[in-house]
Amino acid sequence: MKLSRGFTLIELMIVVAIIGVLAAIGIPAYDRYIVRSNRSIAKQFLLTVANKQEQYMLDARQYAVTIGAGAGGLNLTPPSEVSTRYTFALAACAAPCSTYTVTATAIGPQETDGDLSLDNLGQKTSEFADKWAN
Repeated sequence: MKLSRGFTLIELMIVVAIIGVLAAIGIPAYDRYIVRSNRSIAKQFLLTVANKQEQYMLDARQYAVTIGAGAGGLNLTPPSEVSTRYTFALAACAAPCSTYTVTATAIGPQETDGDLSLDNLGQKTSEFADKWAN
């Protein structure tokens, strides 16, 4: 009698089912990880803007009106990792600007995570609860 080598159809289908279950668990977990990672980068950038605003206040006796380059700006560029997931903006302020609120508005796949904001008093707010905590 000749022994055959290889896999049976049942064995192959069991492997495919196991891979399907692992993918069904792994892909959403990875997506949540990406959202959390991008939120962390956005929070770091907001804190960088706040730090630069305080430096600007010491030099100019008012807060900057833009994040980017130019007159009255902080000369900061948002990280490229989150440029497709957040837009960053300072709230409009008439000169001399004595307060600021910098906001990271979630766009695209990050939109379900909500917006983040930080003001000159250090108050951190988000559209959903505890986004600054983690």
